[in-house]
Amino acid sequence: MTTRKGSDFAGLSVAIVTPFRDGEVDYGRLREQVEFQIAAGITCLVPAGTTGESPTLSHDEHEKVIGEVIQIAAGRCKVMAGTGSNSTAEALRLTKRAAAEGADATLQVAPYYNKPTQEGFYQHFKAVAEAVDIPVCVYNIPGRTGKNIEVDTIARLSDVPGITMVKEATGSLDQCTAVLGSTDLTVLSGDDSLTLPMISVGAEGVISVAGNIVPGDMIELVQAAVAGDLATAQRLHHRLYSLCSNMLGLATNPIPVKAAMAMLGRDSGELRLPMTPLDDAGKEKLAATLNAFGISAAAVS
Repeated sequence: MTTRKGSDFAGLSVAIVTPFRDGEVDYGRLREQVEFQIAAGITCLVPAGTTGESPTLSHDEHEKVIGEVIQIAAGRCKVMAGTGSNSTAEALRLTKRAAAEGADATLQVAPYYNKPTQEGFYQHFKAVAEAVDIPVCVYNIPGRTGKNIEVDTIARLSDVPGITMVKEATGSLDQCTAVLGSTDLTVLSGDDSLTLPMISVGAEGVISVAGNIVPGDMIELVQAAVAGDLATAQRLHHRLYSLCSNMLGLATNPIPVKAAMAMLGRDSGELRLPMTPLDDAGKEKLAATLNAFGISAAAVS
C-alpha cells in the first residue's frame, strides 16, 4: 500500500470541546480533558473546531485555547489547530499564530457563507498552505458551509506542497472513494459512524466527536479496521453506532456531546448562544444510549 502524504496523522484524532463555566473558557477543565485524551492514546487533538465552538470564541480565546492545548500536550500527541475562516486573511492570521505556537498541522474548513467558486476554494487553501510550514488538512463539510469542494478541486490541491489531508464530511462514500482514487492525500473520516466504511475504501482514521466520550473504543475500531480485522471492526462499528449517531443526530454538534460529558461529570455542559441545551426528550434518549453502551449517566436537570 502506497504511503500517503498525511499518513503520520492516521488513527484517532479527537475534535475536543471547549469547556465553559459562567460564560468563560474553563482552562482547568480543558487541561483535564487533554490529559484524558492523551492517557487514552489518541494520535491527535483538534482544538477550536466545530466541536470546540469556534464560531463563538473571541479571537483572543481562539488563539489561547489552541496555545493551551499545544502547551499541555507538550509533544505527547499531535495537535491539529482549527484555524479556518471564510476570510482568507483571517485564516492566514490564525494559522500563522498556531504554527508559531507549535501546532503540528492546521484544520482548514471550507470558507462558509460566502460560497466561493471552485477556483476560490483552490486559491484560498493554496494561500494558507504557502504561508506556513505545517501540514494543511482541507475540511469539506458542505452541510455546514453550503458548498461542496469538488473532487477535481481537491485533486488540484493535492499538488500544492503542504496540503496533505482531507477531513471528509460530505457523507458520501463515493466522494471519499474518488478523492482516494485521484490523489495521494490522507483521508480522515469527518463522521464517526462512517469511520469503518471510509477505512474500507482507503481512509486512515477519523477526526472524532464521540472520541470525547469513548476514545479507547474509537481507537480500537480504527486499529481493527486498518489492520483488516473485519469481524472485530464490524462488531465495534455496530456497538458504537447508536452512540456515534446520537452525538450528531439528537441536535446540532456539540450540543449532544456536551450534554453527554455533563452526564458523565466531565464537563459543565455549558454552551454559548446561539447553541442551546439539549431538550428533555433528547437528554432522556442520550442517557439511555450511554447506559446501554455501559457508561453510567447521571440524571441531569
